[in-house]
Amino acid sequence: MASISKSNPLEEDDDAEEEVQHFDDFTLASSWERFISDIEATCRQWLADGPKNLVEKGAVAVEDSKNLFTVKHELKNVAKSYCMEFYFQIENNGSQQAGIGNWNSNSHDLQLCFGVKDFLLIAPQSASGVLLDTPESSKLLSAVAIALSNCGSLWPAFVPVHDPSRKAYIGIQNMGTVFTRRFEADRIGSQVPVKLMHLEGLYELFVSKFVYSGVDFSMHNFKVHFMMRLTYQTFPYDEEDEEIDMDELMDDKADTAENYGSESRNKVLWDDDCPWSEWYSAEDPLRGFELVVTWADRTVESTLEMAELENASPHDAEKWILHPILSPYLGDPSHGKRIDFASQLLCLVEALDTSFAAQFMEDFVSVENPSSENLKTSVVIPPPSVLDRVIKDLFREGSKLPDFTKGEHRLSRALKAAPLESFFTQFCLHSLWFGNCNIRAIAFLWIEFVREVRWCWEETQPLPKMPIDGPIDLSTCLINQKLHLLAICIEKKREMNEEFLDCIGSDDSSDASVSMEEHRKVDKRRNTSSEADLQRKRDSSIAEDTSNRLRFERKTERTNYVNQSPTDAIRRGSAGPVGTMMLLKSRQQLHAPFTQDPPLMTEDMHEERLQAVEAFGDSLNVPGQLEKDILLSDMSAFKAANPDAVFEDFIRWHSPGDWESCEPKTTEPSAGPSTEGSKDEWPPRGRLSQRMSDQGNLWRKSWNDAPALPADDQKPLLDPNREGEKIVHYLETVRPHQLLEQMVCTAFRGSADTLNQTNFGNMRQMTSKLEQLYLIIKFTMGALQRNNLLDKAKTVKDLKRLCMVFENVEKLVAVAASIHRKFLDASRLAQVIFSDFYGIYAPTMGMSSNDEENKSRTEMEVSRQEVSLRERQVVSNLFSPPSANQSWRKVLSMGNLLNGHEPILREIIFSTGDDVNNGIHYAAAADVAATSDRKGEEIETHRMYVSGTSNDLRVGLSVTSCD
Repeated sequence: MASISKSNPLEEDDDAEEEVQHFDDFTLASSWERFISDIEATCRQWLADGPKNLVEKGAVAVEDSKNLFTVKHELKNVAKSYCMEFYFQIENNGSQQAGIGNWNSNSHDLQLCFGVKDFLLIAPQSASGVLLDTPESSKLLSAVAIALSNCGSLWPAFVPVHDPSRKAYIGIQNMGTVFTRRFEADRIGSQVPVKLMHLEGLYELFVSKFVYSGVDFSMHNFKVHFMMRLTYQTFPYDEEDEEIDMDELMDDKADTAENYGSESRNKVLWDDDCPWSEWYSAEDPLRGFELVVTWADRTVESTLEMAELENASPHDAEKWILHPILSPYLGDPSHGKRIDFASQLLCLVEALDTSFAAQFMEDFVSVENPSSENLKTSVVIPPPSVLDRVIKDLFREGSKLPDFTKGEHRLSRALKAAPLESFFTQFCLHSLWFGNCNIRAIAFLWIEFVREVRWCWEETQPLPKMPIDGPIDLSTCLINQKLHLLAICIEKKREMNEEFLDCIGSDDSSDASVSMEEHRKVDKRRNTSSEADLQRKRDSSIAEDTSNRLRFERKTERTNYVNQSPTDAIRRGSAGPVGTMMLLKSRQQLHAPFTQDPPLMTEDMHEERLQAVEAFGDSLNVPGQLEKDILLSDMSAFKAANPDAVFEDFIRWHSPGDWESCEPKTTEPSAGPSTEGSKDEWPPRGRLSQRMSDQGNLWRKSWNDAPALPADDQKPLLDPNREGEKIVHYLETVRPHQLLEQMVCTAFRGSADTLNQTNFGNMRQMTSKLEQLYLIIKFTMGALQRNNLLDKAKTVKDLKRLCMVFENVEKLVAVAASIHRKFLDASRLAQVIFSDFYGIYAPTMGMSSNDEENKSRTEMEVSRQEVSLRERQVVSNLFSPPSANQSWRKVLSMGNLLNGHEPILREIIFSTGDDVNNGIHYAAAADVAATSDRKGEEIETHRMYVSGTSNDLRVGLSVTSCD
């Protein structure tokens, strides 16, 4: 038993040895080694995935960069946590060139400082995000370098150090088996030494990094590669000026746009000559320009060359890049914060929505109306002085009529509204800026407007901006038609009054000799031949006592005697013979008479006439009083011009279709001119049509009743007193919603026509966009052009959407106008900049204000454009010399001025190198050449990046050493 219990010592030793060989003791590794292992594992994973796979796995694009991405990984070492970020760049062509001299504006800060492409950044997860302890930062950087070396990566690694405001970094990069590259960056935030403000001092600073400290730089030449990029920016608006502009803008919002033309505003605005400047001043959508001027790589050898470069003109640079700076308002909906057509049109639409609450406009201003009390707390009425200014501007008489086609688009007439320069359109546009276009303010302005119109009517004063003749344009809104007809009635009333006063004056001056003069004139007429002129006295009697109307008369007409017989009746009001037509009874020539023009009618008068025709039957029976008056007038004029005419003669002239000729048809053409009948065949064979031959025909009855009076002696078909009074009554009693509906249509057309006058050059996108705007307005206004709204809520909602569309187009017009006027002599550059902006802005035009995507619209930015040599002078003129107010604040201490503008940022790259095959300085040159793939070329040994201004200097230094 004892022998069985004993174990074999040899077997036990073999088992122990086997256990030691297969045991992994992780406890032997320190925490720092495990930390390095974690870094190495993460880097190996990133290397294995590659840039494209990392993007697919969720790599985040760096802000303001199109092709730079980053991935993060959290690390822990004992009680401290770190965040390791890997920044990698994906080129469009897949190249891995670092692009040191590319000056990519979207590059990361470390890429610019050290000329690297892909890199690691490891920082502590703390409030400051930097390492304040120098030993810790060195230890952390060493750990990263070891991990990268173990996994065979050539990525540079950086660690932030010191205070965060200094933007200081240290870094290291393993460049193979021979070289190591070390990085260091720091910043001076204030009190930059004067020497370092100039290129000579910066050149000496760089040279001091690779020569002995005791060397006199002025006595030796050192070849250094030099590149420089200067950034200029136009002066921004001063905050004080912006506050003044906003105060003026808010005052004008309450006091209308008239203050913009006051003498107190001496400041010249960018849009003073734009068509909308009469109503408001828009903020310049181009807040300024940023110009980047680049000097390409060149070799300098002394401080003297650097001094010459500092005094060189920016026009000597190899490359100019222009970057327009857009105003932030372009990316955001206004929401009432900005004053323009779109914002005021929205207020007008809201007033339309409120207008259905009352029967008359007076109800919105009446003290007794309860709805008016509710409005008083929410709306503002401008003071009487503002109201007087607006009325005076509206009723200011001009020397001549305005051009009603001004600003008219080819689709403008598709909108049932008044022309831009018309009286009613000017009232609507003034209403947009009167009291913020609320319903009470519109009611106040309309009541005063109608009161002034009545005064013009009663005092026979012409209406401004309205023609006094011509046909009524039925394609315009009803109020514009009414005002046009009223202007004509005022003119006719004035002519009647002048004739009446002339007749009274002539009667007073010649009471004693009237009888003798008349006898003398009669005797003279009797002794003259048939070709003498017979003059008629003007008849100044009043046609009717109830209406006190005067008869219309023309100037003296020449009378004719047919067949030169003194016994023939005298023709009156003849316009001349009608071809070879002869009167059936007397066989004299048939003369066409002067007739009265048909009375002018507005759209609602035409509708009443049609309704009367439909109610009484066939219009041939002349059921309407107007048609009967016109027919009687024509018959009377025909009888006066043709004293021997019969009813059949009138039908042959007035309605040839109702005269049926019975003349035989001849097949042979006649040699001479055709005549109506001959001596052998008289009277012509023919008869009246069946409808004219019926017994009791109204035409024949009217012929029998019609007196022989020329048109001048007849009662006028248009009674100016009656029609004018009806029009004024309509304006005084128009329903608020009917008025607002016409105002909305007219205001939209007037605003669109105003924008259409903008000069934006040959930008086809704007031409197309404006045409689309007119089509959308036409489609939306279809509901308002009907007599009643079927769905008021839907119509108001559609109108508010239309205001958003109008706002977008208005912004585009402002951008196009601003770009065009700034680049008049550089049309290519203007077209490229606007096309780039249009491509960015157009997709956002369909967004509503509630869209989540709208949040990013405030960061709208156009791309940078290269400036050609012939365009440089145009761009240079954008940088106008600084004013005294702008120049005293800043002491110019840097060179390379552009029209007095100092660069806001100066970036310089100094570099020097050595041949990689120079075995004296560097060992294993062949390995380096093979590793770097730059055999026979220089390797960059020292590189210094300098950026900043005279008050802010940042330096990034990289040194390559042989380990």
